[in-house]
Amino acid sequence: MAEKVVLKKYPNRRIYDTEKSAYITLEQVCALIKGGRQVSVIDAKTGEDVTALILSQIIVEEAKNKNILLPVPFLHLVIQHGENVLGEFFEKYLELTVKNYLFYKAAFDEQFKRWLDVGKNFSTIAQKTLPASTPWESLLDLFLSPGKKAGKKDSQP
Repeated sequence: MAEKVVLKKYPNRRIYDTEKSAYITLEQVCALIKGGRQVSVIDAKTGEDVTALILSQIIVEEAKNKNILLPVPFLHLVIQHGENVLGEFFEKYLELTVKNYLFYKAAFDEQFKRWLDVGKNFSTIAQKTLPASTPWESLLDLFLSPGKKAGKKDSQP
């Protein structure tokens, strides 16, 4: 797993990347995460870990851009039962469920790609190995006598 990128959040809502020594936007934080990096966001004034807040902001921005991220009934449940029931669910099960889904999706995609490659290879091999004649020609040869092939006349009177 990649090392965590430590970010500092300043009161003016700016985020400072300590690795690159530069201020970055929420979109750039999102790009880091999509690139497989883990982030840790620390409030520069208080030293408090505000990673969850920043990641939530990224999710809200993504939802705004795509108009919907989570179904409305689910959002109602999150607000209604937030810390009690759903907190445990999110902490214990949701992350594992999403990781398993991504793992099996990648495995299925890889297997499907292999099947396509096998089919493509079979098609190429079949073109090289099957005779150029029609499939019926060999069948007709079975019924015609050796001297009387399809399209040939018997030379006897």
